[in-house]
Amino acid sequence: MAGVTPSSDLRVGIVGAGAIAQIAHMPVLRKLKGVDLVAICDADGAKARALAARAGIAGAFTDIEELLEFGKVDVVVICTPNHLHEVHIVSALAAGAHVLVERPIALTSAGVGRALKAAERYRRTLHVAMNFRFRSDVQAVQGFLAGGELGSIAAIRTGWHVFRAARQQLGWRSRKAESGGGAMMDLGLPMLDLALWIGGNPVVERVTARLDLTKGTGAVCETGAAYLQCADGPDIFVEASWRHVGAGEHTWLDVQGSKGSASISPLRVFKELHGTPVDVTPTGATTRENAFTASYRSEWAYFLAAVRGELSAEPPEDQVRLLRVLEAIYRSADEQREVKL
Repeated sequence: MAGVTPSSDLRVGIVGAGAIAQIAHMPVLRKLKGVDLVAICDADGAKARALAARAGIAGAFTDIEELLEFGKVDVVVICTPNHLHEVHIVSALAAGAHVLVERPIALTSAGVGRALKAAERYRRTLHVAMNFRFRSDVQAVQGFLAGGELGSIAAIRTGWHVFRAARQQLGWRSRKAESGGGAMMDLGLPMLDLALWIGGNPVVERVTARLDLTKGTGAVCETGAAYLQCADGPDIFVEASWRHVGAGEHTWLDVQGSKGSASISPLRVFKELHGTPVDVTPTGATTRENAFTASYRSEWAYFLAAVRGELSAEPPEDQVRLLRVLEAIYRSADEQREVKL
């Protein structure tokens, strides 16, 4: 594997040539300084070769082991279906590559733990793409909270709704063995991560959930909601849906504090001043750049700084706790009862 020094370009390979690789990672990587996108891998060889030719990427492979052996990469981006994440992470780490993986790290909390141990064993950086944390509006809200300006957090409501008319549009996401569970895993997981992160990583004690499942063997949820009670932090309510009928895709995060409130999409911040609610929304918190692309660009900058040793990034151990909460959500829905963690 190529050596990694602050002065050398990092050789990057992408595993999985689907939509997230094409619309999120590749546009950002092509514009970042200090990186060289040298290889792409996909089980569909024709797809990998066509994408490589179109993007001017030197190497096209059909197997991750080929990419790792012949691509000479420093960094691997994993954009494969969820059930392949863990094995692909471990393979890349064992080959000496740093890893940025699309969420989730693994389908289970035990799988996340195994991936973290592999990163520690091979002394490489493992980062999961929770890009919502890097949005400018989220960063603005986090700044108010970190400064104590909104007081103690009482409640957080969050969710992500989209409309997908047919299961054919979902592909592997509609198959439980490959996706891990449907809309709550696909859309609820990143919003739950965001709520826990911005809420200061509180300890979740109780979970109550309702999930509406598709029919047949290996059913996944198309819509769902969960209520989390925390020992040392806010109550959290999260929703996810693939069946949203509305003007368009809808994501939200609403934070209720003892001294104010904040929300995203759009960004709004209110504080109580002299007994009156006052709009203190920062005017410079948004840019012309698409929020989705900007979040990935910021996340890549953070990840690369960690790889180069320019900042100290904590291992994503919070993802073990996140998957335990998600497992409790599915168990609560399945058993139709409150689950204690």
